[in-house]
Amino acid sequence: MHTVWKGAISFGLVHVPVKMFTATEDKDIHLRMIHKACGTPIANVRTCPHCEKEVAWEEIARGYEQEKGRFVLFEPEELEAIKPDNTKTIQILDFVDLTEIDPLYYQKAYYLSPDQAGSGAYSLLLEAMRQSGKIGIAKIAIRSKSSLAAIRPVDNCICMETMHYPDEIRPLQLVPNLPEQTNVNEKELTMAKMLIEQLSTPFEPGKYTDDYRIALQEAIQRKISGEGADIVTAPDVERTNVIDLMAALQASLEAAQPGAAPADSDDAGAGGDRGKAKPRGTRGRKKEGAVP
Repeated sequence: MHTVWKGAISFGLVHVPVKMFTATEDKDIHLRMIHKACGTPIANVRTCPHCEKEVAWEEIARGYEQEKGRFVLFEPEELEAIKPDNTKTIQILDFVDLTEIDPLYYQKAYYLSPDQAGSGAYSLLLEAMRQSGKIGIAKIAIRSKSSLAAIRPVDNCICMETMHYPDEIRPLQLVPNLPEQTNVNEKELTMAKMLIEQLSTPFEPGKYTDDYRIALQEAIQRKISGEGADIVTAPDVERTNVIDLMAALQASLEAAQPGAAPADSDDAGAGGDRGKAKPRGTRGRKKEGAVP
């Protein structure tokens, strides 16, 4: 498993060095968009509709849309300055009963393993939570985003589940057509409860499968085995971005010479055609057919 984060769990004066691993994986079958006429994968390109050109990463700023069409811009150093101070600590704030947390709060699950010489403290926290029946509510910063998290034992492993903050949960009052009060027939209610009792069983996750994914895998294999007309080979695409880059570098060198006149941006690059990427954008251009 790939380590996605390294740091420590902190509760009181106890410091538990840990490594983090993603506990779940996406098994969806991702289908790419293909140009039916030639079989080439469609590329996703960053473009500016106003300038009609591709935009390189170094020309992109982060912005918040204050109102329609008006953006508050931030430089990278401004965003860096307001990042959470401690990005390497899972700080446990409280211990609570697991049953007190509505599953609505949960986001994504991670496994935590002891790092370096922290196995003793790791085992101590794991066993203390197991025997007390409590779980930790913590704060953690992952990729600059601050999250709440639930720290709990799962067998012999400490599991962390990121959580929504309370103000991220939409109020039920926004859901239309909810009944103001539940008026039900007592006989129907008794029969419904009997049916629920008959269908009740211990939770066995292995018996549930993604039927659509299985059917799609089988359909893919049938097409591969049949080698029919539905199998296409993408043609080789002539790549001119290397030539464009060389032209841009040459133009930059010439412009840097003393006394050189500034280059006209409309004529730079591949012949100055309108709608094509200018030399500044060639560094950020994706290879044709690549998926971001």
